[in-house]
Amino acid sequence: MQSITVDDLVVVRGGVSVLDHISFKVPAGSVTGLLGPSGSGKTTLLRVIVGVQRITSGAVTLLGRPAGDARLRHEVGYTTQAPSVYPDLTVAENIRTHATLHGLGRDAVDEAITVVGLAEQADRLVRTLSGGQVNRVSLACALVFKPALLLLDEPTVGLDPVLRRDLWALFASLAADGTTLVVSSHVMEEARRCDRLLLLREGRLLADHTPEGLRAVTGTPDLDEAFLRLVEHGEEAA
Repeated sequence: MQSITVDDLVVVRGGVSVLDHISFKVPAGSVTGLLGPSGSGKTTLLRVIVGVQRITSGAVTLLGRPAGDARLRHEVGYTTQAPSVYPDLTVAENIRTHATLHGLGRDAVDEAITVVGLAEQADRLVRTLSGGQVNRVSLACALVFKPALLLLDEPTVGLDPVLRRDLWALFASLAADGTTLVVSSHVMEEARRCDRLLLLREGRLLADHTPEGLRAVTGTPDLDEAFLRLVEHGEEAA
C-alpha cells in the first residue's frame, strides 16, 4: 500500500524549474529519507505533498486523496525547518493548542509530551528551552493527533549526536506502529537510518532506492560517496 504517489511532478517558480518531472511512491509504514544539498528542492517537494505549494503539472496523492484535500488535515502532520511554536506559551500549552484543533484533550497532550521526552519541561516557557528542545515541541505538536503520514523538514538540524540518535529511534518506533514518515536532511549520514532514500539535486530525482540498493548501484559502501558518484557521473538509480 502506498501512502504517497508523485507522478511526473513539475514545479516552475519565477520562470525557474524547481522540481523537474519527479515521480516516486512512498510505502505505508516506512521511513523515507529525502536527501540532498540546500537548494535541491526538498522543502518545495514537502510543501507540494502537504498541499500548500502550487504545481505546474503532474499529480500528487496522499492516502488515496489529492494533495491539499481538506479531509487530509486530520491525517497529515508537518513540521517546517523553523519550529511552528509560540515562545511565550509553555510546552504543554503549545501542544494543547494543536490538540484542540483536532478535538483532543489532556491525555493526548500528555502522551505527545512523553513521546518526545519533554515531560520534565512540560510547564516551561518555550523561549527558555534549548534549540533541540524547541524542535521536539514542534514535533510533539505534529504528533499529538497521531497522523497517518508525518512530513518532517530537517528535524535534526542543530541537535547533538545523542538527541539525533534518540529522534531517529522515535521515527523507527512510529513507523513500526504504522505511521509513514518522510524526513528531509542534507546530511547523508542519516540516510543509513531510512528504509528508502530519495536523493534530490537541482530539482531532479537522482535516486529512489534502499540504502543497500544505492550502495549496490553505485559500487561503494559509503553513502556520501554514492551520492557524489551519482552527481559526477550523471547516473540515475531509479
